[in-house]
Amino acid sequence: MAAEEDAEALAAARPLLTDLYQVTMALGYWRAGRARDHADFELSFRRCPFGGAFSLFAGLRDCVRFLRAFHLRDTDVQFLASKLPPDTDPAFFEHLRGLDCSRVTLRALPEGSLAFPGVPLLQVSGPLLVVQLLETPLLCLVGYASLVATNAARLRLIAGPEKRLLELGLRRAQGPDGGLTASTYSYLGGFDGSSNVLAGQLRGVPVAGTLAHSFITSFSGSEVPPEPMLAPAVSEGPAVNLPAHVKVWLERVCAHLGLGKQEPHPGERAAFVAYALAFPQAFQGLLDSYSVRRSGLPNFLAVALALGELGYRAVGLRLDSGDLLQQAQEIRGILRSTAARFQMPWLERISITVSNNVDEEELARLVQEGSEVDGIGIGTSVVTCPQQPSLGCVYKLVCVGGQPRMKLTEDPEKQTLPGKKAAFRLLDADGSPLLDLLQLAEEPSPQPGQELRVWPRGAQEPRTVRPAQVELLLGLWVHRGQLCQPLPPLAESRAFAQRSLGHLRAAHRRLQSPEQYQVALSEQLQALVGSLSPRSSP
Repeated sequence: MAAEEDAEALAAARPLLTDLYQVTMALGYWRAGRARDHADFELSFRRCPFGGAFSLFAGLRDCVRFLRAFHLRDTDVQFLASKLPPDTDPAFFEHLRGLDCSRVTLRALPEGSLAFPGVPLLQVSGPLLVVQLLETPLLCLVGYASLVATNAARLRLIAGPEKRLLELGLRRAQGPDGGLTASTYSYLGGFDGSSNVLAGQLRGVPVAGTLAHSFITSFSGSEVPPEPMLAPAVSEGPAVNLPAHVKVWLERVCAHLGLGKQEPHPGERAAFVAYALAFPQAFQGLLDSYSVRRSGLPNFLAVALALGELGYRAVGLRLDSGDLLQQAQEIRGILRSTAARFQMPWLERISITVSNNVDEEELARLVQEGSEVDGIGIGTSVVTCPQQPSLGCVYKLVCVGGQPRMKLTEDPEKQTLPGKKAAFRLLDADGSPLLDLLQLAEEPSPQPGQELRVWPRGAQEPRTVRPAQVELLLGLWVHRGQLCQPLPPLAESRAFAQRSLGHLRAAHRRLQSPEQYQVALSEQLQALVGSLSPRSSP
């Protein structure tokens, strides 16, 4: 196995990341002689999250990795033996030792696909005992990943395509696995990067970071850099004593801003100088450790201008408290006037990034027309999904031994759709989705231009639709344990998700009171549902 696969396997679920009742059912199947019966399960969700009308599917890569690595070790089997009745036949545990997914087939939506209620995200087929044991891990791998990706997509829709969104939520995440999942799938959902270094190492998520207040407040101003000299960026000129050079520039900046040169905090200035010496090509400042207007900004400008004179360009600044929108506006004005005053035009275009408990409402304010905010760091609101903590995915048996199965319940929302199915997305001429169609697998595929009579879920009457284009939704990813097609890189899935959202009609994409997207059944599937449903009394 490749080193990259080994590294990623560290983050994959293990077979015993499951519920005990999956194991007790496995014993029941085995005792009944049904362990190898062929079964089909479908994983889906019942309602779109956050009051919206769409979801993004995520977690396919994790599911494929889990299936291909699925195997119970001796220690796993020994632990299960300690939890099952002592009179359990030892042959059952030998059966468990031989389990793998070499007879399991997985069909799924492509990672990053638009997904809607009732449409399978995954279809899992194989021996009944094995595919039953896969239920809890697959739900765990798909549910949170899809929820985070959808949450991130909503935030991207609010921010628009131009603003830079960074996920900064690792310290707020629900444990290390939750943190890695959130960083990975917030990127898939539309964020530009993450502060999570492990997500960069294992998943290829672009990583970014600045500095914290502790770095700045650790300096008093009395520190003397061991090597204060900095050479010009491109020329062969002599090196310059950067702290002394900054001190000269500070006087000029304070005069320009109408401040006394003693007002900016000396420790903050020393911290900025230290950071600039370490990162002259990527200097950036955090301005609100003391006072943005009277300390952080003049200290930052003094260092940025000193670097500028040596041919370096500061890359940005960050604000982490106060009225972020108003401060960004004021700072941009000062950057412009300072750039003009000292004839350094690049200064006015420095990126302004903000962070501090940004949620959907605050994000909408920060990106309003005329905002001078270039980037937004979001932590808690993306990784914890505070509006809705779970997508509520379900994993239901739809066919066993070639016979359709259907869950009947007093709650119509919890009734399942029987039979092994195919799923199609019917599109308009402009590529906009019209509806998703579910039909039995043996039915002929719908064709572009063909008039179809379908039954929208929840409707009392059928409707007619004529699609201009038809997309098969569920692709074959694993066949009897073997990978059938390469999994796309995460960045490619991210681009696919953004394209898919772009094709979705604005009424469905709307975050408040959206129009619900239709999912419909073919007439043959509708008839099967009717034949298995309880009849009303005459």
